Amino acid sequence: MKKIKNSSLALCIASLMGVTFLHSNAFCAPRAQQAGVSAQTAVAVIVNGNAITNYDIQRRAAFLKLQRKTGNLTAQAKDELIEEMLKRVEMKKRNIDVSDDEVNKAFMGFAERNHMTVAQLTDMLGQAGVTADHFKNYIRVQMGWGRLVSARYRAEGGIISEQEAVQRMLKNGGVKPTANEYELQQVIFVVPSDRRNAILGKRKQDAELFRSKFSGCSNLKQQATTMLDVTVRNLGRVLEPQLPEEWEKAIKATPVGRMTPPQETARGVEAIAVCNIKKVSDDKVAQLVFTIQDNEKSGDKKAEDLSEKYVKELRSKARIENP
Repeated sequence: MKKIKNSSLALCIASLMGVTFLHSNAFCAPRAQQAGVSAQTAVAVIVNGNAITNYDIQRRAAFLKLQRKTGNLTAQAKDELIEEMLKRVEMKKRNIDVSDDEVNKAFMGFAERNHMTVAQLTDMLGQAGVTADHFKNYIRVQMGWGRLVSARYRAEGGIISEQEAVQRMLKNGGVKPTANEYELQQVIFVVPSDRRNAILGKRKQDAELFRSKFSGCSNLKQQATTMLDVTVRNLGRVLEPQLPEEWEKAIKATPVGRMTPPQETARGVEAIAVCNIKKVSDDKVAQLVFTIQDNEKSGDKKAEDLSEKYVKELRSKARIENP
C-alpha cells in the first residue's frame, strides 16, 4: 500500500456541507503523546448534560491543526465541540438522523476524491491524532445539521402570496408550473436501541426480503402483518420539491408500485413505497415552485445566516458547565 505522508496533506473546510483536502508542504505533527487514560477521559465541559472530554478536545485540536488553523487551537477546539454538541442535541430533538451507511459512503467518497483508499485515509487521520471515528462524527453532524437548516430554511423562507404567483404566471404567458406529486407509504423495521448492534443486520435482511416480495401499496399493511415489529405509516401526497432530502434521490429513482432500497435510521431500517406519481399544476404548486426559485437565487447566504442565527439561539438557551 502506498504510504501517505502527513507532510503532503492539510484539511480545509470548503463549505457548510463539504470538506476537501488541499495539497500542501506544511508539516502535520504526529499523534501527541497521551498523558494517561484518566487525563484523557476527564470531563472538560458539560453541554446540556452531555460531556465533552479532554480527549475529544485533543482530537479536534489535531483536526484544526490539519486544517492549518492558527492561534489557541485548544480553545478553538473546545468552542467547536460545544457548538457541535448543541447541534447534535437539536438534531436528536428534531428526529434528524444520518445513518452509519451514509457516513461511511461519505468517508469513502472523501478518500476517493483525494486519490486515497479508505485504509490510507484512516491511517493518515490516525497518524495526525484525529482518528477516523472523530472525522466520521464530524461528517455526521455536518450532514445532519445541513438537513436541519434546510428544513428550517424552507419553513421560515415563507411562501410567496397567491397574488404574486398569479402575476408571475401572467408574465410567463399564463402557464402554470408543474410538479410531480408522490403518494408514499413508509415501512419501518423497528430496531430497539438496546439491541441495535445485535439485530440490525438481521433487520436489513428482513427489509430486503420484504421489498423483494412487495406487490403494491394496496397489500402493504397486510404484508406487514406477516412480520414482527414492522410499522407502516401513510405519508400521503408529497410534492417533489418537498421530498425529504435524505430520501429524495431514492424516491425519484423508484418506479410506481416499488419500494426504495432500505436505509438505516434512528428507528431501525426503513424503506418508502411509491404508490402513485402524477403531474399536478395548480396555485399551490405555482406558489411552491416560485418560492423555491427565489430561495435558490440567494440560498447560500441565507442558509449561512440562518445557521448562525440557529446556533446563537441554541447557545442562549443552553446549560454549559465547566467542572
